Amino acid sequence: MARILGIDVGDRRIGLALSDPGGILASPLTIIEHNTELEDIEAILKIVKEREVGRIIVGLPRLMNGDIGPQAKKVQAFTETLHSHTDIPIEFRDERLTTVTAVRLKEETSRKKKNQKIRYDAMAAAVILQEYLEEQASNKQSETNL
Repeated sequence: MARILGIDVGDRRIGLALSDPGGILASPLTIIEHNTELEDIEAILKIVKEREVGRIIVGLPRLMNGDIGPQAKKVQAFTETLHSHTDIPIEFRDERLTTVTAVRLKEETSRKKKNQKIRYDAMAAAVILQEYLEEQASNKQSETNL
């Protein structure tokens, strides 16, 4: 099974997370400091190729009421450009409250492992991806039970 890449697109950085080959666990991978849009996309596609990624999940920062705000529109535009450079399937995932979860996880990780540097952006991407993986596993389980 191909790996899945989770992406959290921010104004200054892009957080990346990667699933294990079995599609069970998401882990923070790295961050990309924004350069030009094309350089950012090239950096993502390099990781996609190196890590044999078969699907990309992009966090969509909807407003709390569920609407698409200015930040979500930026993410959609970036994702459309990314999609035009690859044939790999790309899906959006609602990312409301993932930053809060990522901050908590980062704090817990920092207490356990001193000097470990994990950026919130990569942790947020891992939260987005983990939620997707768990939903997929739940859907498979439901299908099996029918």
